[in-house]
Amino acid sequence: MRVGSIPSRQSRFSTNSIHSSPVTNSDAHCTHQVARRFALFTSALLLVLLFPSPGHAYIGPGAGFALAGSFLAVLGAFASAVFMLLLWPVRQLARVLLRRRPPGKPRFKRVVILGLDGLDHGLTHQLLTAGKLPNLAALQAQGDFKPLGSTLPPISPVAWSSFQTGVNPGKHNIFDFLIPDQKTYQPRLSSVEIRTSTRTYGIGPFRFSIARPDVRMLRKSKPFWGILSQYGIFNCIIRVPITFPPEKLHGVQLSAMCVPDLRGTQGTFSRYTTAARDDSQKTGGETFFIERVGSTIHGELLGPPHPIRPESGALKLPFTVTIKEDGTATLTLLRETYTLIPGAYSGWIPVRFSAGWGRSVRGICRFLLLSIEPQFELYVTPINLDPEKPPMAIGYPRVFPTYLAKRQGPFATLGLAEDTWGLSEQVLEDCHFLKQCQDIDAERETMFFDSLEKVPQGLCVCVFDGTDRMQHMFWRYHDPQHPARPAEVPPEFKNAIEDLYIRMDDLVGRTMTKCAGTDTLLMVLSDHGFNTFRRGVDLNRWLEENGYLVVDDARRGEEHLAGIDWTKTQAFAIGLTGIFLNLKGKFEQGIVEPGAAADALVAEIAQRLGQLVDPVTGQPAIKRVYAAARAYRGPYTGQAPDLIVGYASGYRVSWDAAVGKTSRHLFQDNTKAWSGDHCVDPSVVPGVLFCSHRIESETARLLDIAPTVLELFGIPTPDHMDGRPLTIGSSAAGKPQSSADSDRVAPQVA
Repeated sequence: MRVGSIPSRQSRFSTNSIHSSPVTNSDAHCTHQVARRFALFTSALLLVLLFPSPGHAYIGPGAGFALAGSFLAVLGAFASAVFMLLLWPVRQLARVLLRRRPPGKPRFKRVVILGLDGLDHGLTHQLLTAGKLPNLAALQAQGDFKPLGSTLPPISPVAWSSFQTGVNPGKHNIFDFLIPDQKTYQPRLSSVEIRTSTRTYGIGPFRFSIARPDVRMLRKSKPFWGILSQYGIFNCIIRVPITFPPEKLHGVQLSAMCVPDLRGTQGTFSRYTTAARDDSQKTGGETFFIERVGSTIHGELLGPPHPIRPESGALKLPFTVTIKEDGTATLTLLRETYTLIPGAYSGWIPVRFSAGWGRSVRGICRFLLLSIEPQFELYVTPINLDPEKPPMAIGYPRVFPTYLAKRQGPFATLGLAEDTWGLSEQVLEDCHFLKQCQDIDAERETMFFDSLEKVPQGLCVCVFDGTDRMQHMFWRYHDPQHPARPAEVPPEFKNAIEDLYIRMDDLVGRTMTKCAGTDTLLMVLSDHGFNTFRRGVDLNRWLEENGYLVVDDARRGEEHLAGIDWTKTQAFAIGLTGIFLNLKGKFEQGIVEPGAAADALVAEIAQRLGQLVDPVTGQPAIKRVYAAARAYRGPYTGQAPDLIVGYASGYRVSWDAAVGKTSRHLFQDNTKAWSGDHCVDPSVVPGVLFCSHRIESETARLLDIAPTVLELFGIPTPDHMDGRPLTIGSSAAGKPQSSADSDRVAPQVA
């Protein structure tokens, strides 16, 4: 891995340079802090300006970047930066003089939240009892351990949105990964909308482009760190899902879920092979059939669309791989050479796509040489945005990703960085995927422990999502009855899930060491738990069989609801848990009358679907079907699916139904590597909550965390929040919880 230059100690984020507490510091000291911050900001800005990057922009999921840099764009950015630099001390002084004071007395100088996405309560309790998680056991003995009620549905974008805002989905507007477009019915991302407006100027080949990305956050309501910022409390927020685009706050932030790759997708890997050509395409990736001439292979990386001539297709970057006699290979790219060792990832390699004079787009990717004989096989990760010179804002302030890259070298910026599709499509092997997850976790650890060192007062939040990705992919080894479990489990993966929990326990132990002392409260939590995913349910097939949906048989099996006859369809499913009514006034071709008719249809579908039994297993597939009008409260409830399906243990929406295909099978075995899931009823997959202090409240919910942290800093719960502060006692308050208490799960919906 290429190591970036590390700023000197004087230019690093020091304790005083990034934090001042409105409670413990005097105004004179705050003025001193402003001077220190000014020096820091100047250093950081000069660092960026000394290594200028071209400007870029982004059009949206699946489309790509629509802007390459130009001289005027760089000049404009420089002028804007100088203006902001001159104005910055005035703004900081105004912030010091005008900031609000918390009405209550803070209980702690610092609150640290370590998020372990998907850590399951039941499995954690089991491993604790077996004595395999000593650090979490110590944290429990010092404070507490409880199940943490998730959201409806218990999936990451919904859950982490409720975590950060303290409200139910009806108030933050995130109900799934995907929502249907109301005109076209095509799926689109639920949390972000990204467009670009581009203008070109010039004559002939001497043309330049000026464009600005229009990136809109679709999550509503204010994160609790935004409220802390209003009171001058510093925040360090690292890779919390649904924080893209980054929002202003008093502190620093690195965005996570929904940050795109350089092509504008949510992660498209590339596979290069000399195998015989076939027409099949890898979901989540692209296959390129290439030829080997002697010991040489030529290929091209695909970049974003050409910013000036989009009709010419994607920008391309040629590369050459030369096979050596010792079994390794040499990659030649942009006049640089890199050694490729079979089965081993390269470090992050910088790439630059030229779009003509003065215009280029930059990214980073990793290469994995899968095999040389009998066929040449090469895997390339999705091309991530270069954090050292990001083409769009992926952090706040914008220089924060640059600071991290200068300090620790390049790192993954893609929102869903662990390539689960590469493993599911059998391009990667288990060991390759595991290594990828571990490397990304190591990058995250460096950021996290750096923040613990630099922020002794305020809020630190960091989410590790490798726990979620690895459980998705390795649950087949944990569940003896899973259809995807091989007859002979490789010894190194027999206890893959248990080993994962033990590694996270070690992370918790090192975090506890950094947080030792009475002035810091530490929480370790997850947004939901995990469950096996053995059988898929095609909701659209069920709706078709029961007369609610009509399919054009000639187009059956097409993605994105393409084969549905909307003039005869009353309800349809897309995404992981939702069923939508085809309502008049909401959808372009809606036929269901709102009001009493729609309410009756919702009740009818819920009642009939709730009785669904798998004919193969004889088990109920559905635990409960929820009506959105009852489950949610808030101004955005009308954007939700009309029904939310809470699956029983072992079941989930089928792969076809999730992307809007209409198949002929209601139930299907899940034979993919993606074998564990949490898109079930919330009661099946509670998360975990460990705290360094006793939690005296009987139950805890994810949406209670935001008001709890506010109260710990002396700030009252805003009226709009649905969560309620947990009662936090003292540390080492007594014996660990009994198993009976640990099994009590909070209500799931607000």
